[in-house]
Amino acid sequence: MPTATKKSSTAKSAPTKTPKRTMTADHKAKLAQGRTESRIVSKYLEALSAGKGKRGRKRTPESINMQITKLDREMETASAIRRLELTQMRFDLEIERERLSARVDIGGVEKEFVKIAKSYAKRTGIGYNAFRSLGVPAEILKKAGITRARS
Repeated sequence: MPTATKKSSTAKSAPTKTPKRTMTADHKAKLAQGRTESRIVSKYLEALSAGKGKRGRKRTPESINMQITKLDREMETASAIRRLELTQMRFDLEIERERLSARVDIGGVEKEFVKIAKSYAKRTGIGYNAFRSLGVPAEILKKAGITRARS
């Protein structure tokens, strides 16, 4: 005898599909604006930190070339272990020389920063003191419209 299967009242029903979510054009525009502003602020802050340098006498590509020449002369008579150390010093100096000659045009980056900084700061909740602690000059913040007072 065939047995009839009963549907139990606790049987699971077919899962309901959630409607596909779409972003509005306004939302997409705001996301794009946020990405653009973040990129500009990041580029400016990186340019600031790259341009700071170290205390003491400033290095120039010419002074680095003189040091490399000195190292090359010393390498001719150095022991094997000292040649290894001098070779590493030479590589470090060459990297430093490239970094010095590849400076970012701070003026152009600064102009872009001034245009968007106030909007970025307001949107992200970043205040005057945070920018100042990363080395952004007060006069640049003033040009951008970012003040010490909370708005």
